[in-house]
Amino acid sequence: MASAVERTDDLVREYLIYRGFTSTLKHLDSEIKSDKDKGFRVDKIIDQLQQLIQSYDLTGLKEYWAYLDRRLFSRLEDVYRPTVNKLRTSLYRFYVIHTVQMKNSEKTQEFFQKQALELQTQPEWRDWFALPFIPAPEQNPSFSPYFSRQWADTFLVSLHNFLSVLFQSSPQPVLLSFDNEVQRIKTVQEENEELRQLLFALQVEWRQKKDEEMVHHKLPPYVQHMDRLGDTELDLVFSQRNVNMTTPSRNFFSTFLPQTRRAPGKTAPGPQSSPTQASLGRKDPTAAQSAKAKDLPSAKDLKMPSVSTATVDLATGHSLKRRPHDHEKERKELLSKLPQQSLEKKTDSDLDAQTEALPDQTDSTNQMRVCEVGGAAVEQPFIKLSQEEYGEHHSSIMHCRVDCSGRRVASLDVDGVVKVWAFNPIMQTKATIMSKSPLLSLEWAAKPDRLLLLGSGVGTVKLYDTDAKKNLYEMTIDDVHPRILSLACSPSGTSFVCSAAAQAAPTGVVTEGDARVSAPVSGQLLLWDTKTVKQQVLEPNDTNTEILLMDMQRYESALSWKAHDGEVYSVEFSYDENTVFSIGEDGKFVQWNIHRCGVKQSEYSLSQDAVGPFVLSGYSGYKQVQVPRGRLFAFDSEGQHVLTCSSSGGVIYRLNKADAGLESVLSLGGHKAPVVTVDWCSAMDCGTCLTASMDGKIKLSTLLAQKP
Repeated sequence: MASAVERTDDLVREYLIYRGFTSTLKHLDSEIKSDKDKGFRVDKIIDQLQQLIQSYDLTGLKEYWAYLDRRLFSRLEDVYRPTVNKLRTSLYRFYVIHTVQMKNSEKTQEFFQKQALELQTQPEWRDWFALPFIPAPEQNPSFSPYFSRQWADTFLVSLHNFLSVLFQSSPQPVLLSFDNEVQRIKTVQEENEELRQLLFALQVEWRQKKDEEMVHHKLPPYVQHMDRLGDTELDLVFSQRNVNMTTPSRNFFSTFLPQTRRAPGKTAPGPQSSPTQASLGRKDPTAAQSAKAKDLPSAKDLKMPSVSTATVDLATGHSLKRRPHDHEKERKELLSKLPQQSLEKKTDSDLDAQTEALPDQTDSTNQMRVCEVGGAAVEQPFIKLSQEEYGEHHSSIMHCRVDCSGRRVASLDVDGVVKVWAFNPIMQTKATIMSKSPLLSLEWAAKPDRLLLLGSGVGTVKLYDTDAKKNLYEMTIDDVHPRILSLACSPSGTSFVCSAAAQAAPTGVVTEGDARVSAPVSGQLLLWDTKTVKQQVLEPNDTNTEILLMDMQRYESALSWKAHDGEVYSVEFSYDENTVFSIGEDGKFVQWNIHRCGVKQSEYSLSQDAVGPFVLSGYSGYKQVQVPRGRLFAFDSEGQHVLTCSSSGGVIYRLNKADAGLESVLSLGGHKAPVVTVDWCSAMDCGTCLTASMDGKIKLSTLLAQKP
């Protein structure tokens, strides 16, 4: 109840200020200061009683208890009156014992003189009138229990509990019942979120079942029967292509056509062949074939790769790794040149002439179709369930991060405005932070997750409580390195590291078509202990082209190597923490092995849209250029996919080997301006991707991972 009263007082103050009732506000503040109920805070009432006892203010003590009796105790039922009388008796005894313990006999005698008429008729006080005349009352069996600390603590706790229960059971005005409503709404929102997640899961499961049921009708006719080809048919096809290169390709091409579409008059004469021989169009599947097969290695000796991961060149026998989208492209090209309707009408001679004119397309199609036999259709690893927009910023975003719980987001724009907002179950701004000094960086604290670290451009780091909406502490860096460019908090939340740099030289400019020229500036890494609020310099660093690996037990550099041709924009550990990924000014996305200093494990090339500098064009030739400042890439929970920036939204890639390159699996889209920073949180059941752009818009995409 006390917390509800305090919040209601604040709301009333805010309302009076809004209405301009300043005189009423003054009267309200004056009465709150002299409030004897102490805002219904039991601890403050107990403190007031103890203060009156310690100051020997007997008159004030009696008046305050009489006020509590009129204000609170008189409303109780008669059954509670004996309890109130016992508490009053114990309070007076507590006062008398205090005067004796402090050896203030004058106040002791004053108490019995002023209270004689009231207490002499009460049996429980009959023996207490002798107390001032006993030399050592603390040793007297009748009074010794009251001089113990246990009795005093028991009395204070009993009084505290009695008042607490009284306040909780007292009828409250409707205005104070909003706490219960807030709790009820919160419970309903959590239940709605659980039902929402369950609905998403059921929808995905239903779609998968529907796709499985409809897949047979969606596939072309020549693909529907490909699952009937076994290892024997594949071996025969492989042997035939190697033995006789002059065999008309129409026989193999017709293998994948439905049996009902083949002209009956063109069937080869001879004895009745098996279904396998007929489907392959063999004219003499007897001794000639077996004789030729003796000179060829068997299919087992050739160790043909699995058709789901590699394709087989039927002309040479080599295995070629091909991407699924390459097969789809070739299939569409072939079908556009050889329509299915024309294949039904053409005779064998026409088909032979056409396939001889297109040997390359036929071979590549054969490779593709063999791959399809094994079911090379790869499902998307993620499903985009929804995409929402947060548009409270009015300038380009620099940083955008999700907290550890995955429920709140902190975003910072170039104007220095920080927005703390929640998106579950609805998108709502929780706090707005506007600092007098320019803000350059932010980071969530690990524990507790309500704290936010804010780095400025004047050498200060603020610890901000997003629940209480106030600064808890402000740490100051030296004047040599005033720009706090990045912040990182330890998983335990007991310390954090900040990267401080000197003022940037005015020579760094960006011109269209040219690389950015950066003058080197000095910098340093600082470790802050959040408990002792002490800082320690980890490593002075005067270059921005290297990656340093710090030993946090010895507080020294363990490894360092030159990473990029130019500035290092963004660095992240891999999922297993055995490698480090970095993006640099040279447009490279590099994976480094931390066990072998400076050794590249893989390297990928990215476009300028993913690396920067980012350019936003406007009317009349206006161009806005932003140097990368925030996080440029983020990994999923398993470290197998990476989210990067692009000109129209985030792009998710699958991390393959270096020779295979990055494979785009999902484009989030939704932006009209270049995306400058991203984040990916998998704390909830559904992954959350954040993409922030130069027009101040932040897109929140909810993804559902497809389990293989």
